[in-house]
Amino acid sequence: MADPVEETVAAPPPVPAAAAEGASDTPLPVDPPADAAASPEKVIPPPAAPAARTLPFRLLGEDTSVHKALGGGKTADVLLWKNKKTSAVVIGGATVIWVLFEVLDYHLLTLISHVMIGALAILFLWSKATTFIKKSPPNIPVVQIPQDVAVNVSRAFRNDINRALHLFREIALGHDLKKFLGVIVALWVLSEVGSCCDFLTLIYVAVLMLHTVPILYDKYQDKVDHFAGRAHTEACKHYEVLDAKVLSKIPRGPAKPKKQN
Repeated sequence: MADPVEETVAAPPPVPAAAAEGASDTPLPVDPPADAAASPEKVIPPPAAPAARTLPFRLLGEDTSVHKALGGGKTADVLLWKNKKTSAVVIGGATVIWVLFEVLDYHLLTLISHVMIGALAILFLWSKATTFIKKSPPNIPVVQIPQDVAVNVSRAFRNDINRALHLFREIALGHDLKKFLGVIVALWVLSEVGSCCDFLTLIYVAVLMLHTVPILYDKYQDKVDHFAGRAHTEACKHYEVLDAKVLSKIPRGPAKPKKQN
């Protein structure tokens, strides 16, 4: 009989000693490299805070536009030529009035009388003529000043007058030296301008400036604010020198009374 063939069985892989012994699951400590132990840890400094930017000088303030500074609404639209027809009518009417009084030497009472005579004569003859030609008379509307308009205008004048009186009182009491100097210079300039031209010409020039200066400033605001900022800086320097040498020796007025709640 033949010998049975011996089956060859592969030997199992060797088991690690740690696994065989049932070592604990905690990892073994690993020694740091020599370079890391020798050199200290590098501390990264926090990023520096960005420097605050100085805002450019603005004549009307940071958040105030030209339209808002003029009061907004229809008045600002007329002064900024957004309503071109109304702006042209205002300029044309002011020019006609100035030519009548300054060039043609009309007087106010004479002009009003002549205008009223012409208007009443035309309307009267027109109304009489319609009876002969058998047509309806002219429809003349009833013109009245609304009460709310009169009240609003009177309130606006009242607020402006009270504000001016309060400013003069503060200056008279010696509370604000800057306002005192500003008002004195403004009144002096106004007196010099008044000596060169009459009141009507001054009003006409003011109307022209109100319809030209705001729109030019709105168009070239950045350039104007740049030069105004430089002028403001120089004026502040001169004022500090004047205040240190002269104005600091002038006795101040009484302090403002504190408002009680």
